[in-house]
Amino acid sequence: MRVRTRAIVAAGVVVVVLVGLGVFVLARQFGHRLPLPLASRTCTVEADGRVDLNPEQMANAATIAAIGVKRGMPERAVVVALATAFQESGLENLSGGDRDSIGLFQQRPSQGWGTPEQIQDPRYATNRFYAALKKVRGWEDMRVTDAAQKVQRSAFPEAYQKWADESEVLARALLGDATGAVACTVTRTPAMRGDTAAAALTRGLTLDWGLKATAINLAGLSVPVSDNRAGWRYAHWLVSHADDHGVKRVRFGDLEWTAADGDWTRVSGSGSVASVVAEVFADT
Repeated sequence: MRVRTRAIVAAGVVVVVLVGLGVFVLARQFGHRLPLPLASRTCTVEADGRVDLNPEQMANAATIAAIGVKRGMPERAVVVALATAFQESGLENLSGGDRDSIGLFQQRPSQGWGTPEQIQDPRYATNRFYAALKKVRGWEDMRVTDAAQKVQRSAFPEAYQKWADESEVLARALLGDATGAVACTVTRTPAMRGDTAAAALTRGLTLDWGLKATAINLAGLSVPVSDNRAGWRYAHWLVSHADDHGVKRVRFGDLEWTAADGDWTRVSGSGSVASVVAEVFADT
């Protein structure tokens, strides 16, 4: 009986080890977090394809795309950056990971990527990724996964490729190549409201896009644009940050997004195509 008990215990240990190994492999192959339940994905991006994200993922994707433009990187670089963040963190700003890996791109302080505090800042982490990618000779002609691997040096070099299609959809929308392509539903009471929200949005637009002037008013802000593509870049960025910055309404031209409906609809009257207008939730 004792021998049989030992055999059962040993078999149980083997099963636990195998399950643990399986979870590790899945986490590395499919990102540090497995796909979220659809119920928690309140943002939809449609631009010759569809991607569903939660608010944090959407905001991070918008920041990654904006900083790419700010740095003068081509659309291909934005696709590579998004695919890398998809794989490494599920587009979420993780506080930990494998060994000392941190943040969107799971960069390691011990490998010279910066201090833990710096890497935990999505804008810092994104800028460091683009700077490293730019140093890779010929990255523009590589597959997405090969370009990402040159920067990340992952134990799973092929893992980034599976996110290429989703990243291309996001890049098309966030770079302004699609109209009304980012739609988010705000399902909770915004943490930011009023002047605080408007000021935070203005600061975010400056940090992400490098905009020098954005007019603030009592209801929100107005962003001047040079053309239709720029207008949709900023409009989609504002919707992407609606949940964390208290955005209630965004209008560009004759299309308007509202937090309540969570979608873009055509509105009466000829709206301005010279600026994107955003309204924030009022102080209570």
